[in-house]
Amino acid sequence: MKNNSNRESIDQLIKHFWQNGYLTVSRKYGTYLPAPDPVGTYSIDAVGRYDRKYALGIVLSTQDLDDSSIFSKLNYLATRQTRFSNNKVMLFVGVDPLNLSKARLTVESLSEEAKKNIKLVVLSDSKASELPRKGQQGFNTGFLGR
Repeated sequence: MKNNSNRESIDQLIKHFWQNGYLTVSRKYGTYLPAPDPVGTYSIDAVGRYDRKYALGIVLSTQDLDDSSIFSKLNYLATRQTRFSNNKVMLFVGVDPLNLSKARLTVESLSEEAKKNIKLVVLSDSKASELPRKGQQGFNTGFLGR
């Protein structure tokens, strides 16, 4: 069951990549795309590309946020640069809404250089995010003009 929830969380992170214009280069649990290589000693969940900009994506659970090594992991991943052009690599960090405040405190304790390259992404329940909001029409609820 945990594997399935990790897959759904990574799917939501990939959707956030797409909303920001990034194409997915590699991702965990992908059918057609390869799994991303580790960056240093840290595993990542997704890699995206937008023109010549790259982005890394990780999903943090409650256990990850309670681990003391999360500071060094986020600092290392957020200060990465591309090999030849030395462009900074954006780090998208996916967290549950319940862990958002803890993730913000963790990011605030990092260096200024690392904070600039981190973007927190709130991963909501997939069923709730697919439902139309109040005032929006769903798929089959539109007016059929006759």
